[in-house]
Amino acid sequence: MKTRWNINKSVDKQIVDDLSSVLGIDKNLSTLLVQRGIENYDEAKYFFRPSLTHLHDPFLMKDMDKAVERIKRAWEDGEKILIYGDYDVDGTTAVALIYTYLKNFISKKKIAFYIPDRYDEGYGISYKGIDYAVENGFNLVIVLDCGIKAVDKIAYANEHNIDFIICDHHRPGDEIPNAVAVLDSKRVDCQYPYKELSGCGVGFKLITALSMSLNRPIDEVYALLDLVAVSIAADIVPITGENRVLAYYGLQLINKNPRPGLEAVLSHANVFRLEEDNPSNAEQAQNVLNKEVTISDLVFMIGPRINAAGRLEKASDSVRLLIADKKEHAEKLAASINDLNAKRREFDNKITEEALSMIQRDERLLNAKSTVIFNENWHKGVIGIVASRLTDNYYRPTIVLTRSNNLITGSARSIRNFDIYDAIDNCSDLLEHFGGHKYAAGLSLKPENLAEFSRRFEEYVSAHINDEELEPELNVDLEINFADITPKFVRVLRQFAPFGPGNMAPVFLTNNVIDTGLSRSVGNKKHLKLTVTQKDTPEMVFAGIAFQKGDFYNRVHSKEPFAMCYCIEKNFWQGKTNLQLNVKDIKFFEGE
Repeated sequence: MKTRWNINKSVDKQIVDDLSSVLGIDKNLSTLLVQRGIENYDEAKYFFRPSLTHLHDPFLMKDMDKAVERIKRAWEDGEKILIYGDYDVDGTTAVALIYTYLKNFISKKKIAFYIPDRYDEGYGISYKGIDYAVENGFNLVIVLDCGIKAVDKIAYANEHNIDFIICDHHRPGDEIPNAVAVLDSKRVDCQYPYKELSGCGVGFKLITALSMSLNRPIDEVYALLDLVAVSIAADIVPITGENRVLAYYGLQLINKNPRPGLEAVLSHANVFRLEEDNPSNAEQAQNVLNKEVTISDLVFMIGPRINAAGRLEKASDSVRLLIADKKEHAEKLAASINDLNAKRREFDNKITEEALSMIQRDERLLNAKSTVIFNENWHKGVIGIVASRLTDNYYRPTIVLTRSNNLITGSARSIRNFDIYDAIDNCSDLLEHFGGHKYAAGLSLKPENLAEFSRRFEEYVSAHINDEELEPELNVDLEINFADITPKFVRVLRQFAPFGPGNMAPVFLTNNVIDTGLSRSVGNKKHLKLTVTQKDTPEMVFAGIAFQKGDFYNRVHSKEPFAMCYCIEKNFWQGKTNLQLNVKDIKFFEGE
């Protein structure tokens, strides 16, 4: 598929000029700021200097006072507290956060955690989980990253005199569960100013409020921001507002003093190297960062490994990894989880190949505007990853389904500007359960409803999406020349981080790019390792990597001029850090 380049031109030049002057930066950088809604000095200071003082009062969230009072009462009365979370990264980091914080003042004998089994219990609060709380004498359950639609489950818990505090960030249904407290800023009756917290982020607001109420040191709370940063990255929530502040400080923690579990995972991902102060004394060896850990590293290196336990075995191992306080224990758990992640890759690669083959053989699926695909033998733990891969390949709303006990269960992924949650909601009468976000969701249905669901989902998508929206689009922030990429430009650009949804790494366009003669194909000729310059400034030479662009090698090597869209990043290789252009797309001038 060809990608349409959408070049951002919607800025007020006078505001750009004024901002450039007051900040002492060039107009390209001030243009990037204006594109992000930053139009004056104060807004720029807020953006470039995130501060924990920018965080909102947690008591602005509806039911926060009730949640805090119930936890305090449980502590004072010696009640047992169960911390219950979803089996993904957001859920397990949230459970680790609450568990670690409560250990500061509640006996470990009075708190425990519970992660539902993906296959036996499914997503969210389960009857089995409630029964576990009853049988083991837990009076209070704190639920994280799920529960906002668990109306029937909470009613069941109330019958058994088990109190629930729900901390969720998903869209509520028409009815709010009758729990002691329901913390979710997406509630229509919640006036909390920021609506995009992760599930772990909601948990962070809860312990912040608890800390304030108990008059405990706030540093106990801030010491857990690394977990919040991992959840923000892995759950792909917008890195704007509070999330930007939380991610910024969480990344600082990870880079300066990572908890043993994260350090062990980073080591397995080769982000750390073992360095010895004295080679003859192995006890003095320590892990040293190869590179600065970024949001991207959390998404692609940390997230999949933490997720792997819940996808293939028990997500409770991920919580144990994150709460581990001894390096030896953390290393043992990280090694096991790393092995599971390798096995997960084998599964999702195999299933992706099977799914692509099914689509290629089915003319109806090939010509549809959506993909709904089912195989009862596919592994439930990886179908979300497969859905993402199919979406990347065909660029259309996608649902991948498999069998789970007596139901069919699936994961949905969407494309830019299409709300897949609404599309699924339109078919809700055919479903047993569903939930999620605009771009990702989960669902389950009875086998007899599959054909009708597939038909109605495709009907909805066809009516609400046009052909242009089914064409991949690359948003380009700015056209620049290589001469614009000065050391100061790069230095200021790095302060735009952390990057993610709502503040993506800027994509630049440069025309008249030519090969220096040193570019080559790499990775079995799938990718291009570029060494390029620009026609008018041959003295400006840049290294770049263009993944999946190996087919362009001959034309690039012939020194045919081309246009290139790219991000500017740091690349660590063999102990050295260099500037690198991460090339997103290439177009030649002959209409390619």
